[in-house]
Amino acid sequence: MNPTIICTSLAVLLAIFFNVKSFAQAEAGQDALLPPDWDPKAAADSVMVDLVNVCAPEVKGAHDSDLLIVGDKAYIIYMANDVQPSENPRWHFVYNAMSIVDLATREVEDIIPFAATERAYDNVTLPPGSCFVPRLLKIDDSTLRCFFASEAPGERESQAWYIDFNIESRTFNNQIHEAYIITTAGERLPMQPQHYYNDAVRHGFEAPQLDYGVYFIDSFKYFDDKIYAVMNNFPIGQNALIVVEDDMKTFRILGHFNEPNEYRLSEAAIQRMPDGSWLAINRQSGGTQRYTFSKSVDGIDWTVNEYWEMIPASSSSKATFDRFDGVYYLGWQDATEINNVHRSVFNIEISRDGENWERKYRFETENSFQYPVFRQHNGTIYLTATQGDHSNDRKERIMFGVLE
Repeated sequence: MNPTIICTSLAVLLAIFFNVKSFAQAEAGQDALLPPDWDPKAAADSVMVDLVNVCAPEVKGAHDSDLLIVGDKAYIIYMANDVQPSENPRWHFVYNAMSIVDLATREVEDIIPFAATERAYDNVTLPPGSCFVPRLLKIDDSTLRCFFASEAPGERESQAWYIDFNIESRTFNNQIHEAYIITTAGERLPMQPQHYYNDAVRHGFEAPQLDYGVYFIDSFKYFDDKIYAVMNNFPIGQNALIVVEDDMKTFRILGHFNEPNEYRLSEAAIQRMPDGSWLAINRQSGGTQRYTFSKSVDGIDWTVNEYWEMIPASSSSKATFDRFDGVYYLGWQDATEINNVHRSVFNIEISRDGENWERKYRFETENSFQYPVFRQHNGTIYLTATQGDHSNDRKERIMFGVLE
């Protein structure tokens, strides 16, 4: 073959190759959500510097907050106690409180305890026990409904209750009422661990039964004009997707996702993916403690949980899974520890398609950064998280601020 033709052909092939490569790089650049020089740690540092404590001065331990924003106020509920750091369902002195924060000034305007051991309401008195894992549901523009579990492990069956808060008067209705579940068999029963457990056993769940630990761990999320949440039982490792009934006090179990049982999976966070399917990230308290993922087409039948390579060694803690303006935010607790501090690293990955992920935030702090909640309001993403200074698990206060 003519050498000139060979050289010309080679030049054309090289030009095509480099053009294709350049096009691919350009496409990658267009698809990327973050600039090439993005620093996840610096981004997280700028968030943490402006966080404010929302707890009362007398609070010694606090954990597991929930957050709703209505108008220009943030309504934050959480577990607290005035005795010692951390929380425990066996501590009867753990109570629930709401802090109201002005968005513009970040000032705490009110702190209102609303559930505590043996508290007397107009219609019932709570039995002795802790008040655990409160969650918020907006009923209408003037009413927030606060759910919580009253429990005394080994002494009685836990029960989930709710109490309504009036936004205008900033007062709680002095009555509480039982929450209910509807099992997959169609039974409407009080929201208690025994009923949730029995339903899971019908679907292959294998673990010893306990009388406490059932909560709405992933708060409430809206998909297709319906409200969903994850119901879990932490101590034995149960998860189920539930849908909220119209009465806003009854919760229908759609599907359980607990396998493999020996992983002791709990505290899942869920999202709907671009194709309409469901995806759950699950905390693992057994085995490797790595997060696992389960998928479902209909929310009823779920795949056996699997690992993702993207999330290697991780700490046993609650994950987050949100979607803001078409972008998924997946948050997880890294196994890395800063100066041996528990839960001191928390990562947030972002993605448009749920397949290609970029690291947007890496929270690193000796105060810990754990159990965050993210809520978007008027284009701003707000957050709450648990932090502390000196205790082993750093569960001393609830912090509030702006993510972006």
